[in-house]
Amino acid sequence: MTVTRNVAVIVGSLRKGSYNRLAAQALAKLAPPSLDLKIIEIGDLPLYNEDIDAKGALPVAWAAFRDSIKRTDAVLFVTPEYNRSVPGVLKNAIDVGSRPYGHSVWIRKPTAIMSVSPGAIGGFGANHHLRQSLVFLDMPIMQQPEAYIGNAATLFAENGSLANDSSRTFFKSFIDAFAALIERSLD
Repeated sequence: MTVTRNVAVIVGSLRKGSYNRLAAQALAKLAPPSLDLKIIEIGDLPLYNEDIDAKGALPVAWAAFRDSIKRTDAVLFVTPEYNRSVPGVLKNAIDVGSRPYGHSVWIRKPTAIMSVSPGAIGGFGANHHLRQSLVFLDMPIMQQPEAYIGNAATLFAENGSLANDSSRTFFKSFIDAFAALIERSLD
């Protein structure tokens, strides 16, 4: 009997025509039946402020986000690169989920990172900068295959699907490897 694992998908781009959102949707379509991928929105999260946490009067968006992550088995990050790092909205979501100290919703959740960029190096800086935070948060991170997706403007067809077989093959190998990591980590 196959157990279905709930996977939170965090897209680091808020842009309407985001290549990262398209990549996340493509991964969801290619995922094995053992994974249920759902995008958890981060654009409406108020900026993290420890004073608010200390008072206990949490913004509704923080509480809902933390609860959504708690109810998942694993996390997939799909992000662009801004200034050789992750977008501020993504860093804020990580901070909201990791606080208050000692109550992180991220702990021990298997994770994978795909960075998608119109540039040639595919968000390498963002991918590795994000890995640093996730190691601190005690999240087992998929090491291979690495996913730095460059030249994103040529990656998708007009309907948003992956435009070529080699991309589909790579995305499929990536999501299958992530499924295997999840099972190893949670068994």
